[in-house]
Amino acid sequence: MTDSVLSLQDVALALDGNAGRVEILHGITLDVARGETLGLVGPSGSGKSSLLMVMGGLERATGGRITALGQNLTALAEDALARFRRGHMGVVFQSFHLIPTMTALENVATPLELAGHRDAFERAEAELDAVGLAHRAGHYPSQMSGGEQQRVALARASAPRPEILLADEPTGNLDETNGAAIMEMLFGLRDRHGATLVLVTHAPELAARCDRVIRLRDGRIEQRDREAAE
Repeated sequence: MTDSVLSLQDVALALDGNAGRVEILHGITLDVARGETLGLVGPSGSGKSSLLMVMGGLERATGGRITALGQNLTALAEDALARFRRGHMGVVFQSFHLIPTMTALENVATPLELAGHRDAFERAEAELDAVGLAHRAGHYPSQMSGGEQQRVALARASAPRPEILLADEPTGNLDETNGAAIMEMLFGLRDRHGATLVLVTHAPELAARCDRVIRLRDGRIEQRDREAAE
């Protein structure tokens, strides 16, 4: 695929547990183009979230090669990998992962401060405003609803203007109304910043909005086209 932002070549993942070694991903080969929106679908336990974590370097592949923006992630040490992710990737989790002792504004500003942006708080304010939460900037996660917390998480992920945005079940913990709102904001942020978006979802309506959908089963790619969303 031309102008590939993410490239996976024969990627495998195995983890050691109490019952022994568990093979999670088996020889995944996949390219994601610049500006593409890719949906990962499949039954629970199919390896969707593990694949997303491997793409972001949050889980170390045990085989194969992962290239992001021309950088071989599988060859990077942990510190270098963290710096690369901080500079080029945004990640949104189903369970928000906000820092409970920080306000919404501080949560969004933190990755910007770590990246050395002097205008971190000004940019964080603008991102909160973009997701409709400027009035909640001084509130802590415990003072916000689930939908509001996920909007803060979206603002935090998009604030550094990442080239790659990874989202793991971003509407999974939300009711239908909040889920629909988050879906609109997610695609709005993609359009506004021009990021490549890879998302894991069980929601057919969310998968249907992706440019391409891949279905996984038992840690392998089962289907690679839009029909996989059905």
